[in-house]
Amino acid sequence: MTNTSKVWRNVPPPMGGEPKSNVYARFIPREELSSFEAWKLGEFDAGATQQPAAVAEPPAPPKRDAAELLAEQLQQARQSGYQDGYRDGLVALDGFKQSFVQQASLQVGALVQSIGSQLDGLQQDMAQSLAVTAIHLARQIVRSELTGRPEAVVRVAQEAVDALILSARHVTLRVHPDDHALIAEGAAEVIEARGARVVDDASVTRGGCIVESNIGLIDATLESRWRRVVASLGSDEDWHADAPGSAP
Repeated sequence: MTNTSKVWRNVPPPMGGEPKSNVYARFIPREELSSFEAWKLGEFDAGATQQPAAVAEPPAPPKRDAAELLAEQLQQARQSGYQDGYRDGLVALDGFKQSFVQQASLQVGALVQSIGSQLDGLQQDMAQSLAVTAIHLARQIVRSELTGRPEAVVRVAQEAVDALILSARHVTLRVHPDDHALIAEGAAEVIEARGARVVDDASVTRGGCIVESNIGLIDATLESRWRRVVASLGSDEDWHADAPGSAP
């Protein structure tokens, strides 16, 4: 595109006789201009090269003293050692707790088992002692009953004879001589009905009797009945164990 704008400029006056004070100005045709360009605002400093601002370098760190550096390293090592020791201590403490709980559980279990065994033994001993005491007391009561009520032997003789089956023959009732009269009078009906006879036998303890027949024997002595009673209590205490004049 051809620029048709016109440019005005001041040119020196021609050499001659005109005074220097006169300003010579004229219009310059386009043909006399070799090159030109339009002027724009801000072109006076366009040629100036803008230099980037210099970046300030950071100050070098001050040199540290060797003693200070060594102290810091020792502090770090001490802190690291403290943390490692604390962690190892927690692990050891946890292991000790578990071991202690297991050991305590075993000891408590063994103690409870031992106490249970001792209690079982103690209960057995107490039961045995109570059984023996009850047996001794019962023996004293029976003896007192036989002494105070000797006629109780009549009921024993009746029950022994009735225990025989009706087909039994040759029935014989052996009793202590001191009980003969009591049995003969008190159990007369039973003895007569079975055709039995009463025979004195000093080997039979008072309070008991022996019934003999052709089919067997019924032991209703005091010793035999007592033996059956104490056997049900788990004892073999003899009737004559603490009788006057008996062996210890």
